[in-house]
Amino acid sequence: MSQRFTVTGAFSKSDGERCTSDMQGEVNQLFEGDEPDGGGGGSVRDAIGLMVCVLLRVCFAGDGNPKESSPFINSSTPDPEKTQQYEGKNMALFEEEMDTSPMVSSLLSSLANYSATTQGSKEHEEAENNEEARKKPAAPQAPRMGTLMGVYLPCLQNILGVILFLRMTWIVGVGGVIESFIIVAMCCSTTMLTAISMSAIATNGVVPAGGSYYMISRSLGPEFGGAVGICFYLGTTYAGAMYILGCIEILLIYIVPQAAIFKMEGLEGPEAEAAMLNNMRVYGTVVLSFMAIVVFVGVKYVNKLALVFLACVILSIIAVYAGVIKTAIDPPDFPVCVLGNRTLVWKGFDVCAKVVERDNGTVTTQLWRQFCDSELLNATCDEYFVNNNVTIIQGIPGVASGALWENLFGSYTEKGVYIEKLGIASTPEAEVNAKPSSRFLLSDCTSFFTLLVGIYFPSVTGIMAGSNRSGDLRDAQKSIPIGTILAITTTSIIYMSSVVLFGACIDGTVLRDKFGEAVRGNLVIGTLAWPSPWVIVFGSFFSTCGAGLQSLTGAPRLMQAIARDGIVPFLRVFGHGKANGEPTWALLLTACICESGILIASLDSVAPILSMFFLMCYMFVNLACALQTLLRTPNWRPRFKFYHWALSFLGMSLCLSLMFICSWYYAIVAMAIAGCIYKYIEFRGAEKEWGDGIRGISLSAARFALMRLEEGPPHTKNWRPQILVLVSVDGELNIEQPRLLSLTNQLKAGKGLTIVGTSLKGTYLDNFSQGQQAEQALRKLMETEKVKGFSQVVISSNLRDATSHLLQAGGLGGMKHNTVLVSWPRNWKQAEDPTICTNFIEVVRETTAASLALLVPKNIAAFPSNSERFTEGHIDVWWIVHDGGMLMLLPFLLRQHKVWRKCKMRIFTVAQMDDNSIQMKKDLTTFLYHLRIDAQIEVVEMQDSDITAYTYEKTLMMEQRSEILKKINLTKTEREREIQSITDSSRGSIRRKNPSSSAVTAQLSVSEDQPGGSGEEKPEEESVAVSVSSSPPPQEQLIADKSTNPPTPATPLSPSTDSAITPGSEGQRTWTDPKCDGEAAKPAAAAAAGAATPEGIKDLFSMKPEWENLNQSNVRRMHTAVRLNNVIVKKSQEAKLVLLNMPGAPKNRSGDANYMEFLEVLTEGLNRVLLVRGGGREVITIYS
Repeated sequence: MSQRFTVTGAFSKSDGERCTSDMQGEVNQLFEGDEPDGGGGGSVRDAIGLMVCVLLRVCFAGDGNPKESSPFINSSTPDPEKTQQYEGKNMALFEEEMDTSPMVSSLLSSLANYSATTQGSKEHEEAENNEEARKKPAAPQAPRMGTLMGVYLPCLQNILGVILFLRMTWIVGVGGVIESFIIVAMCCSTTMLTAISMSAIATNGVVPAGGSYYMISRSLGPEFGGAVGICFYLGTTYAGAMYILGCIEILLIYIVPQAAIFKMEGLEGPEAEAAMLNNMRVYGTVVLSFMAIVVFVGVKYVNKLALVFLACVILSIIAVYAGVIKTAIDPPDFPVCVLGNRTLVWKGFDVCAKVVERDNGTVTTQLWRQFCDSELLNATCDEYFVNNNVTIIQGIPGVASGALWENLFGSYTEKGVYIEKLGIASTPEAEVNAKPSSRFLLSDCTSFFTLLVGIYFPSVTGIMAGSNRSGDLRDAQKSIPIGTILAITTTSIIYMSSVVLFGACIDGTVLRDKFGEAVRGNLVIGTLAWPSPWVIVFGSFFSTCGAGLQSLTGAPRLMQAIARDGIVPFLRVFGHGKANGEPTWALLLTACICESGILIASLDSVAPILSMFFLMCYMFVNLACALQTLLRTPNWRPRFKFYHWALSFLGMSLCLSLMFICSWYYAIVAMAIAGCIYKYIEFRGAEKEWGDGIRGISLSAARFALMRLEEGPPHTKNWRPQILVLVSVDGELNIEQPRLLSLTNQLKAGKGLTIVGTSLKGTYLDNFSQGQQAEQALRKLMETEKVKGFSQVVISSNLRDATSHLLQAGGLGGMKHNTVLVSWPRNWKQAEDPTICTNFIEVVRETTAASLALLVPKNIAAFPSNSERFTEGHIDVWWIVHDGGMLMLLPFLLRQHKVWRKCKMRIFTVAQMDDNSIQMKKDLTTFLYHLRIDAQIEVVEMQDSDITAYTYEKTLMMEQRSEILKKINLTKTEREREIQSITDSSRGSIRRKNPSSSAVTAQLSVSEDQPGGSGEEKPEEESVAVSVSSSPPPQEQLIADKSTNPPTPATPLSPSTDSAITPGSEGQRTWTDPKCDGEAAKPAAAAAAGAATPEGIKDLFSMKPEWENLNQSNVRRMHTAVRLNNVIVKKSQEAKLVLLNMPGAPKNRSGDANYMEFLEVLTEGLNRVLLVRGGGREVITIYS
């Protein structure tokens, strides 16, 4: 009885008066319906209500606030539903868990009341009989069937079928007792091993309705489950066609031969065979249509007739065994007429003799008239008829006759060959007739061992009948193993004993007579039955009808289950049906596929087809059990203990062997169909996570591979870029550099690992949901850009640490990244956050320390997307220092992608004055030839030159900017003191040498900024001049606008400038046209031209004391960057992509800003640049 109470407000002293009434109302509502008929319920409710009031008084003070603040109890705004979960159950400590975790009592209650509703016909029948069932769901009813009715008898009915009655005697006659016994034993062993595996899977937890498809799909995953499920559906459908063909064969050959539409009388050979097949097609289509209508109208009729059909099967088998016993006492009289050693078709004559004595005279018989041209004794007769005698043999000699020894070995024949009686002499014709006579019994097909296996195997299928009814069983985990194994054992005994008994009781010529033509057109197995052959004829007819109806009932529901799972998109339409759930569309599809089997019209041709599909299904059941056992997944705990992975593996091997034994080309076709479905589901199907064994295999294989990779680093030949892509997200968790993933996709021609990572600032507990959203955004973008890899989000107190954690912890074992891809920091000079530049340089340092390769695309927004195509152009590689071959490998990988495929590769290398450029070119050509890389080669000679005034001025501006930015974070007083000392020192030095030096500096600054005067914006190609105003405006600015004449850097700062240099503040920003950046040499040229005059030379020399105060290392670096940039812009300004070596970060962190300035100068005027820094190892080799 529920005792949970809801309190909606704080309790105070004034609430005491209404406590009893309000709370009593709550208790009345909760106890409504639970009150016993007696009148004692009210006092109990009153007592509980008062008790709750007292408890509330204790918990709450008069101010209405809780006395105790607990982190586990949300006492500010209690949730009524949540309160009900723990109130009155002493579970307040677990209040937070109540939102997501159920209480043990409710969990156990839901599990105990679990009812696996079947997808079979039981609910459909109830829905048809009860209209109200459509409006409101019926309460779950406990399954009532036990092992006998639910599993054993249905399996018995499905296993014992048409093959036993129509082909078993022929298989024994053609293959012999020994080989037939081997066939039966092999097939029965396969089904027994499959049943053991199926029992283990079925008892490993609750198996909802759905049977074999559910077990396979949930054990092997949606891809295997969908492929094998469709194969099992096709097998069940073609089984329906086989049963219908067997039904028509019994009808037209043994019951009413006169009903044939295409008459066979007077036809011989292929003509008679064609007429028979046409009759099968016509009647088969009619019977199929009738059965489909019956199933469509209501499966309740099929269910009601199921017991009748089962009774027919059991009575037929009992009649056969009774007939075997009778043959030992009194064998039945079924004479067989033999001419010479050839068996005659007993049709059109009554006496097996050439002549008979009648009225003291010799009279010819009807048999005489078949071989002679007249009734007279002197008529011209067939040569073989004249030279051989007619003999009557007993078709059923009896179990004690010794016929077993004659039938022990096989007697395979070609099509159209006479069926002969062994042990009787005959005189052959002098001239062999090209066309055998239809008066003799002929072999209707070429027989061989594998054909017999394919025809026989469908007779052992049907072992899934019990598992398909798992929703109707009282205890499925107990009934399925016992019932299925007992049914297989029973049927195996029946089949094996039938092989021996048929061989012992029936003559070999009769056994090889497929249609009973030698025994007056009787069903061969019927001749053995007691009391009459008609028992078998009608019993087999009704059993085949019932089996066909069962197939047409089960197959559509299997297709409906597959369609409703949604794993095969184009089959979803077949998940719909009538209002009661009847699979109408699936039934229509099943009827169409079944019709294709009926058009084949030959039972012997249809049987191997469905054998393929059933064998494939059984093979994957064994595979599922073997995998689950070998992987030892924690959830693999079947109640059925009599299984072993070796048995499952043996069963799987037998299934695979039987597939190719039956028909190797059918096996290939069936596997191709399953493979196509598998790949279709993999690429287009819905993703399902069913905890399947294939995922377990992937985990085990991944663990094994990772352990192998731990044995040592990969060889140079196996090196490929395993990329860690570092991206940043904005405030709305959107990726800021999506083109990074496009470049990653274009680089992945070498396959390998890809990890896309980002960092978030904050604490993990507070930002967990944001981390999940960021990871989803990463996965979505990866899917859009078709990047296959993994996403990772790290949350830390600052972004610098988070990025460092990504670099350290990314990957697993040997599958770690060896290359880092990070974008050039956008607008690093104007960034509000000064740590952006610092974080980037720290990434450079950390990749160097970890021996990781580093790729830095500059102006990433200009890089092509995956949908773009370059029809021409060049990828230029500037090979300045050796980096292990990264500069050679990356263009090769890019050109494998369709975006860069049409681009040609050019390699530039730099030669110094003391280098032999001609020999360098030859050596580089030979090196590329051995690397198997096609590229144009050019050696660029760098002449020694003096450092230009532009270089000095650029260095001076860079250092002043660095000094000013370094002081930004100082206090106000310290900032004034430091800036004043810097400016005083600079001003005093200049004035001592030449008072006019400041004018020259101003002239250089103006000339430098002239090329960048364009107002066109370029996001990542900006530059900022950092200088100090010479004439103080109303508000001093540290970063001057280039649109105005910049002041001299050495101009003193007034103390009032501190108002403009507060921490975090920035000056004005200007943008320069990147197209003009390539003309960086023009300012230097202008300065040099100005210096050509005597006054200019005097001014330049007068500035040397100021330049002498510069860091000479910085001057040399700037000089190198300017010269290289001039050469690169001249040669590669029109290139689609420029790759060049990236210099290392300075060891002294005080030079970080200078390092960024060097890289900026190095890449000025270039549209797309990829800076490359090797990881310290060779990544490309000339060896094979």
